[in-house]
Amino acid sequence: MESVKHAPVLIPNALTAELYCFFHELVGFRRYDKRDVESALKKTLYSVVLRDNNKSVGIARVVGDGRITFFIKDVIVHPAYSGQGFGRLLMENVMCYITRTGCPGAYVGLMATLGTEEFYEGFGFCRRPNEELGAGMIYFLEEVNM
Repeated sequence: MESVKHAPVLIPNALTAELYCFFHELVGFRRYDKRDVESALKKTLYSVVLRDNNKSVGIARVVGDGRITFFIKDVIVHPAYSGQGFGRLLMENVMCYITRTGCPGAYVGLMATLGTEEFYEGFGFCRRPNEELGAGMIYFLEEVNM
């Protein structure tokens, strides 16, 4: 008897703090306190969870102002499922959301993990620095004074 292969399912706005923390730890991304993740997710514009055979195999989210500025964050596919087009499904879904909600000329940014730049170029993103744009920059807040 042949096994039935189910198509992966994208579930909008289903990202939980538990899934976020699981995927960050799985791929070695920065860890955050669960309460901080819960707070951040409440302010997320859009998120998506990719499920395959009832298992969460990928996540992505979008932050920003919802009209002019969007930043794609946390595009993560479970390493056991890489190379199967799941990252492409997540990005297509996220870009569809941004296209529907963004205004003409909206800024869409992301910080690619080393070695994934070509993947994002396939969606129209450009590397920085280039002849017109300076380098992208980042700063991690290490201590919060309360």
